[in-house]
Amino acid sequence: MSATQTNMLSWRVIVPFILTGTIWGSTWLVITGQIDGVPAAWSVFYRFALATPALFLVAFLMKRRLKLTAPEHRLAAFVGIFQFSGNFLFVYHAELYVTSGIVAMMFGLLMVPNALFGRLFLGERVQGGFLIGSAIAIVGVSALLVHEWLSNPEAGVIGGNPGWGIALAMLGILAASVANVIQANPTGRAVPMVSLLAWAMLYGTIFDLGFALLTAGPPPVPTSGNYWAGIVYLALIGSVVTFPLHYNLVREIGAGRTAYNSILTISVAMLLSTLFEDYRWTALTAGGMVLAVIGMVLALRAKQSR
Repeated sequence: MSATQTNMLSWRVIVPFILTGTIWGSTWLVITGQIDGVPAAWSVFYRFALATPALFLVAFLMKRRLKLTAPEHRLAAFVGIFQFSGNFLFVYHAELYVTSGIVAMMFGLLMVPNALFGRLFLGERVQGGFLIGSAIAIVGVSALLVHEWLSNPEAGVIGGNPGWGIALAMLGILAASVANVIQANPTGRAVPMVSLLAWAMLYGTIFDLGFALLTAGPPPVPTSGNYWAGIVYLALIGSVVTFPLHYNLVREIGAGRTAYNSILTISVAMLLSTLFEDYRWTALTAGGMVLAVIGMVLALRAKQSR
């Protein structure tokens, strides 16, 4: 048995792989409880207002460099605005119109703009196998979106629920992709990832506060214990705990194999959407799910062999 195989079967790989996939898969459903009667913008702010100091503490305990240079601070600000503001604001608002599992499935296609932006801005090559796999995955996700559109009573209205949800989710994907690509430049590579994320989250949280004040008015104070339990779960478990586990996986087995975690994340999200959001499966959605997963696997395998 090779060292790589041993690593893949060790508890240091299996446990964080399952934990991160399961936790991230569950966060999509938990978000729905954060936008029920509370402005989405304020829920995003509350989440990262709690997660930011916790992530700084993680970076400190990991003895990572927290003092950044001026160019590194500028990079952190850009990452924060795109990742912890634009991405999450779009996602939270998208889930007002589209079931959480579908939004999660759409985010499985994040690798597509990542590859295109990487090619455009970083000069990374895109292999033919990646393009073929991505095309299959896009067809599969499109089948799910068609079902979502047709099953919604407002599907025929311009700007109706499914249209808004799909558009917002796509904007969230683009925002997350921009953040992924810009942090991979030489300036970003010189900063410990946890430190960069902590500062980026701080800048994003400041932007979230301003956006919430301008668009949603004074901060609400929800009285539901379930709401605040969700905030704690998303902030500490879904944001702070998973990031160190994820990047430890990258070190253990490489970014290519770690990317397969997205398949587990999507599977958990769709399962929870079926159980708690009454998502109804049909031949169209089942076929779309199968095509999407097959396409993602093909695309990830091609990307890994690059």
